[in-house]
Amino acid sequence: MSFNDRYYRPRMFGGFSFFPPVIKYLMIINGIVFLIQVFIGQFYFTDDFGRAISFEDYLIKYFALMPLGEGFKPWQLITFQFMHGSFSHILFNMLYMWMFGTELENLWGSKKFLIYYLTCGIGAGLTQLFLAPIFEHSVGPTVGASGGIYGLLMAFAIYFPRRPIYLYFFIPIPAMYLIGFMILLEFFSVGDLSLTAHLAHIGGALIGLIYILVEKNFNWSLDSAIDKLFYGRSFKSYSSYKSKYQDVEYYEIEEEQKSTDDFDQEEIDRILDKISKYGYQSLTEKEKRTLFEASKKL
Repeated sequence: MSFNDRYYRPRMFGGFSFFPPVIKYLMIINGIVFLIQVFIGQFYFTDDFGRAISFEDYLIKYFALMPLGEGFKPWQLITFQFMHGSFSHILFNMLYMWMFGTELENLWGSKKFLIYYLTCGIGAGLTQLFLAPIFEHSVGPTVGASGGIYGLLMAFAIYFPRRPIYLYFFIPIPAMYLIGFMILLEFFSVGDLSLTAHLAHIGGALIGLIYILVEKNFNWSLDSAIDKLFYGRSFKSYSSYKSKYQDVEYYEIEEEQKSTDDFDQEEIDRILDKISKYGYQSLTEKEKRTLFEASKKL
């Protein structure tokens, strides 16, 4: 069953899930791939020319993001996002994914979150492919989820700009300032002699910004376009905090109706499931009225 076909009912504290499904599965996949790199990567095999090649080299050659003209394959724009160079690399990436992505997935829903994350990661890879040869001293294989992570950082700063982030677990700094500083630091670090792909980080953040601006200002999003392509209709989950609540309508109902109506719990659950998956705006007028009347009964 795909993420498009399922939904999750958030739990704890008013419906907030601390490990929503996409983040959980992304962390599991990243962890499995890293274990494959560490353990299976140490094995060797012999190629057609009799040369001993480690499985790790094979993985990097075909699944890391290789420079243009040096072994680049289109699928690497996805696969490089699930490979990491060290334990600290994957540890901090997964920590940031959980810290900043959890609230976004709870806000957007699983499908939208996954599409946004992978889009930022692909944008990061394209930025690295085309700009790294111009600005970097040397260009090699690129691995890591950092491009998608920086897209999440950008989204978090936009949607929760004043949310305090505790630097060193002690100093509270508003998200927009700390994340803005982190992204600005990447700009100043381009071209240094480290192995960090700063341009990929910048690319992920900028693609995330463009994605959000296009969605808010042009009322278009990639996830709704995919829905329309495969299902023939677009399920609008949100466009902004303002529009999320603008369409909520108030219905007057008679007192005697409120006291005598027996609401079908299965129908209420189905409507709540639909909101969880596609957002309030996907409800029909009848479903909105049913939900409102049920809430009045409660």
